[in-house]
Amino acid sequence: MSKVAVVTTGGTIASTRDAQGISRPAITGADLLGNEQTDIELRVVDVMSKDSSSMTFADMDRVRDAVADELKDPGLDSVVVLHGTDTMEETAFLLDLHHDDQRPVVFTGAQRTFDHPESDARSNLAAAISAGLDMSSHGRGVLIAFGGSVHPAAGTRKADTCSLDAFHSVHDPALLRTPKPLPWHPISDTRVDIIAVYPGADRVQIDACVHAGAQGLVLDGLGSGNANPTIVEAVRDCVDAHIPVAVTTRVPSGPISPVYGGGGGGHDLIAAGAVFSTDLRAGQARVLLAALLSDPDLVCREKVFDRYSRLARTSPFGQ
Repeated sequence: MSKVAVVTTGGTIASTRDAQGISRPAITGADLLGNEQTDIELRVVDVMSKDSSSMTFADMDRVRDAVADELKDPGLDSVVVLHGTDTMEETAFLLDLHHDDQRPVVFTGAQRTFDHPESDARSNLAAAISAGLDMSSHGRGVLIAFGGSVHPAAGTRKADTCSLDAFHSVHDPALLRTPKPLPWHPISDTRVDIIAVYPGADRVQIDACVHAGAQGLVLDGLGSGNANPTIVEAVRDCVDAHIPVAVTTRVPSGPISPVYGGGGGGHDLIAAGAVFSTDLRAGQARVLLAALLSDPDLVCREKVFDRYSRLARTSPFGQ
């Protein structure tokens, strides 16, 4: 008999609506699984019951620890994680960075609450369990099974607030390369902030985040990874202060590339010392930077810069 651990964290998949139509997590893992008899042994691990918009790095650490504990069982075939869709891409990516087991970890959730007359909760759960037991999934790292598709965690993001097929990946799974897992260190005490770039943006956000103790920054840039001369100067000051800055883009799809100059383009950001995240968008870029900054072996920020840059070139989300 196959054995699957189902780790629950809350989210829409475990939510019901009150009389005013407000959704809140209320359903346990056992309730989600129901009483149907199957040929699969399902072990429920209720870790938390949160709306994923409230997830913190500390919560993501807890999910990672729970999954790692389940994988200590040599008889386990896979782990399924039930998670809210708002931040699923971040938690799944954190686990993927550190996943050192051939057995799959599959994230899923729902767009419609458990009590919705046309809920996608049970169908997504069944699909995730099936993906975890599919031998072709073994060795592929952490996956997101949602709306009839299975995606690698790296580079996958929520692309629609309502569609049942909410997650999109920029990758052809057949072309993915699996990087060596990073050593595990909790990220709960690591502060990395995301800075939005927009027409006329100044350095106020950057300076405020640095003053608040940010150990790293992610620049959510324009186009293929661009900003303006004021932002470039602020990035140079951060790098001089040994605060790494990773660059991504607000554009939904496509890789980024430092091909523009003019004082505020991607070329200028690289010259100022920033590193590019290629296909990673801001949420996952932040997780990667936090994972590197939390590693005590990377004692100087120059090593963080170098490691981030090499991962961006050689990992599944690199070019």
